[in-house]
Amino acid sequence: MPGRRRRSTTSSRSTTARGTTSRTRTAAPRKRAAAKPSKAAAGLPVAGPGERVWVLAVPFRAPAPGAVWHPGLQAHVWVGGELPAALVPYDPPPYSFERFVEDELNADPRPLPEGRALTPRDQQCDGADVVATHAAAGGRVFLLGDDPGVGKTGTAILAVKAIAEQRDVSRVLVVADRPAAITIPHWSRSIAGFGDGELRWCVTTWDRLGKVAAVQRATGARFDVVVADEAHMVRHTTTQRWKHWKAVSGAGRVKDAPYVLACTATPAHTPLELPYLAPQFAVQHGEALKDWADLPARLAARGFHVERGRYGWQWTEDADERRADLATLQSWLAEAEPPATLHRPAPWGPVSVSGAPVALTPAERASYEAEWSEFRAEMQLARRSRQTARGRAALLRFRQKAGLIRVQATVDWVKAQVEAERQVAVSVEFVETAADPIREALLSAGIEVAGIYGRDRFDVEAERLRFQRGEAQVCVFTVTASISLHAGELLPDGAHASELPRVGLFHQPRFSGIQARQVTGRTHRDGKTSPWLVAFAEDTVEEQVARVMVERLAVTGSTAGADTSALQEIAELLEADWLPATALAES
Repeated sequence: MPGRRRRSTTSSRSTTARGTTSRTRTAAPRKRAAAKPSKAAAGLPVAGPGERVWVLAVPFRAPAPGAVWHPGLQAHVWVGGELPAALVPYDPPPYSFERFVEDELNADPRPLPEGRALTPRDQQCDGADVVATHAAAGGRVFLLGDDPGVGKTGTAILAVKAIAEQRDVSRVLVVADRPAAITIPHWSRSIAGFGDGELRWCVTTWDRLGKVAAVQRATGARFDVVVADEAHMVRHTTTQRWKHWKAVSGAGRVKDAPYVLACTATPAHTPLELPYLAPQFAVQHGEALKDWADLPARLAARGFHVERGRYGWQWTEDADERRADLATLQSWLAEAEPPATLHRPAPWGPVSVSGAPVALTPAERASYEAEWSEFRAEMQLARRSRQTARGRAALLRFRQKAGLIRVQATVDWVKAQVEAERQVAVSVEFVETAADPIREALLSAGIEVAGIYGRDRFDVEAERLRFQRGEAQVCVFTVTASISLHAGELLPDGAHASELPRVGLFHQPRFSGIQARQVTGRTHRDGKTSPWLVAFAEDTVEEQVARVMVERLAVTGSTAGADTSALQEIAELLEADWLPATALAES
């Protein structure tokens, strides 16, 4: 591990941390221990005299003459002096995964450019102090659960720097949500703006976590602190993502495990979905880490009202038992000494979410009823034969077709909002039956639309900035987290987003409370209020689903995330209660 570099700050409340002085850089690049001779023996590229190993961010199937794909590093590599002109476009930005790997392979990391200084708010400094206190007391995992838009990114960066004053910290991993074209630059700018503390940061996304695990295996490098942004992304232990998370976060290690800062305003749907907090539970109870490897079984042993059901472990449906479980869970985290969690509501108040009924025309209602009848028949066939995949497919098709029927109503509503001099954020779940037709109809009406959806369809950051600058009055998007669409945002070039008020519309009711709350936080954040509406076809099952969504949205701020009885109620409305809960929670 490279030696620890000296830092000018002494705590999260230092002058540099508060942003009152700019970040300093010495003329010489940062130093670390020389590359170990064993790199060549391990099959890793080694630079000769006057050379360096360049690790490149080459897009899929893009031409990269001279660069070689290295399976162990999961990246293209070129060894030489100056980077050839043909490869310059693939030179990775600071703090990215590729730049991190490059720094690991060379004796001298490249110097970093100065970032635009950011001034942290007192609330962010206070939060960093709470996290650092927990780390100093020997904690394993801290849950930072502030409401969307309160400033978790800044709090996390300041907390990492404060932790680095307590212990030997060199490498920091930040795992963010998609889209990478927005989230990675956002984190990189924030790290540079608040000051990187002379630490080596690696910012990646959840879908690239396997690459990080591969590099760990190839180089032996381990992280000292791991920041899990949108930590609810690893609430299920049956996925490949969890496998990679366990490797990079040290969730299964007793010694030499990194400190984990889990950041999410929506931790889970149930206590069963908190495996990423299990190492902290083990520490708090003074029990072996292996005893908490099976979280549901351990919760059952601790008196939680969970039991094995048809599709695995299930949480009780009894309201009193749920409240008792939540109280116990919250006491484990909030009442510990020092606390292992921090949740601060948005000072500007909760988001306003209400329903927007759509009166279908006779032709539309006939079409809707036909689709509903077809869906019910297909669902009954799937139920009788216990064909889960068939049931999921039927549910998906019905939601797509029901949303398509209401496209024109959404377009008309958006037009009215634009005429009223508002900018509109439209959240959709499907591309071909919602995002595309809505966008195309608005463009035909002369309204500029930014699109953040579809794989490789758009430059998503450029589209986001078009909306933020007011060049596009509407943004249609499928992502649920990690993008900012609020008025007055400080943009990367130092300018501010337009101050026109934002309004949001769910084109379809969301089944998942986690997803719904994350979506509203795209515009209702950083001191800016933004109301949201949920569109639904009047006098249909959609109206009942929307009612459940709006009623239960408020409970998603609890430590356990959300009340899963909402999912059960929606499943019953759709005659899909025989499907596993994930069929709705992740639909």
